[in-house]
Amino acid sequence: MKKIQMEIRGMTCASCEDHVRDTLQKNGAENIHVDYQGGKADFQLPDGYKEENIKEKLQKTPYQPGEMIRISSVSEKDASVEGYDYDFLIIGSGGAAFSAAIQASENGLRVAIVEKGEVGGTCVNIGCVPSKTLLQAGHIQFQTEQQLFQGLTTSAQQPDMVGLQNQKEKLVNQLRKEKYEDLIQEYGFDLIKGEAYFRDSHTLSVEGKDLTAESFLIATGASPFIPNIPGLKETSFLTSTSALELKEVPEHLVIIGSGYIALELGQMYRHLGAEVTLMQRSSTLLKHYDPEISESVENMLKEEGITLLKGVSYHKVENKNGQKFVHIEVEGKPETIQGDQLLIAAGRKPNTEKLQGENIDLELGEYGEVLINDYLETNISHIYAAGDVTLSPQFVYVAAHQGGIVGQNVSKQTKKTQNLDHVPAVTFTSPSIASIGRTEHQAKQAGYDVKTSVLPLESVPRALVNHQTQGIFKLIMDAKTNQIIGAHVVAENAGDVIYAATLAVKFKLTADDLQETMAPYLTMAEGLKLASLTFDKDVSKLSCCAG
Repeated sequence: MKKIQMEIRGMTCASCEDHVRDTLQKNGAENIHVDYQGGKADFQLPDGYKEENIKEKLQKTPYQPGEMIRISSVSEKDASVEGYDYDFLIIGSGGAAFSAAIQASENGLRVAIVEKGEVGGTCVNIGCVPSKTLLQAGHIQFQTEQQLFQGLTTSAQQPDMVGLQNQKEKLVNQLRKEKYEDLIQEYGFDLIKGEAYFRDSHTLSVEGKDLTAESFLIATGASPFIPNIPGLKETSFLTSTSALELKEVPEHLVIIGSGYIALELGQMYRHLGAEVTLMQRSSTLLKHYDPEISESVENMLKEEGITLLKGVSYHKVENKNGQKFVHIEVEGKPETIQGDQLLIAAGRKPNTEKLQGENIDLELGEYGEVLINDYLETNISHIYAAGDVTLSPQFVYVAAHQGGIVGQNVSKQTKKTQNLDHVPAVTFTSPSIASIGRTEHQAKQAGYDVKTSVLPLESVPRALVNHQTQGIFKLIMDAKTNQIIGAHVVAENAGDVIYAATLAVKFKLTADDLQETMAPYLTMAEGLKLASLTFDKDVSKLSCCAG
């Protein structure tokens, strides 16, 4: 098989893609990918088929062929890879895996993904997609019950969790099919079902069958970490996965942990009607953020009736008559927290136990993570790793970024390094929490002469008209250059706002740059400009739009 990329002029929409794809398929092409926006088509032709025949057929349609490039030919692969079943084998099928598979397939490699469960990984199946749709449902329920406008009368019935779960599952199935399963045929790589482990550095064993490859990617993700608390293993408890499958709202949800998963799921069930208690070992909520952010989020939790216990020591967990009893100590005083559901949200651990990495002397870190260099290579140079299994920032867009780099590097097209200097982080509470760059503490530790700006949300007109002023903007500036080196937001749509701040940090914009840029009035993004003005002015003394 030879892989071809052809320029095609005249395509204007997705229907044009379908027409071109049909023409190519009828004339012997396989593994076809058509991109009307890019004006090109990638496809494979069996050896012996003439590319000119394809051109002649397309010339008889409204779509005109242009330059044709022969990307690769399986028959032309190096003698060194003769005998391997694949050029590139990937363990896992999430964001990192698919990004790598698509890139490598487009570059002409024979690629296969090995997956033991549902295709799509954590994000689409048990993470981002199902959690965010239920979070939105909880937000609407809570806003209906607690709306802040005089003159409006709203009411809400008890949520139908079965109905919400059914709608959530339909969405998950749709996105898994469209964004993952359908792409397997589209890009022409193989899907192999089963659990994989390394027999040697060029061989995976999958359900008793050995598969060989020149290169590999470990993209097995991470799963909930279960702390060693006496009695916990003998007690039924929820994880982030099973908490998204409940058919009834708990009366009292007790949560061990207070990170982003605990905050999102805890607030979601509070919004749906549950009593919620969050517990954490640390004496500070969100200890990696600056105090203003932590305080703002803690005030939000209190306003919504969520109980937060800090500085907790866990003694034991018991299960009696369907109730969970968590025996703790807070400030030297013993307490027992009782609830009908217990959620463990104490972090995540890399999925490396089943890989049998000891067979190949694969180097792992303290927490079982796969150790990698800037090229995403492990200590075995033809074996790469990407995504949560490396304990990189646990966001699907980070995993996809890393997977794409692996796909290029393994194709010998480039020798690219990952760049995680400007990774925005978002926690989808309401208001949401978003961050980019350094905190004030981190900036000072790095030796910056720091100047900060703190803007309460009550100074942002969008928040005032919404009657929702719980939140804050905080900017960190290098006092010597006036460059913005950090931005942290607690506000409605903070996740959308933080993208503009990410550009500001990445491209070294100054406070003056933000001040001189027009911000749409009555948007939350205007808070960035107002926060930049706060370095030098009291924005409460400015008229609307006076910035």
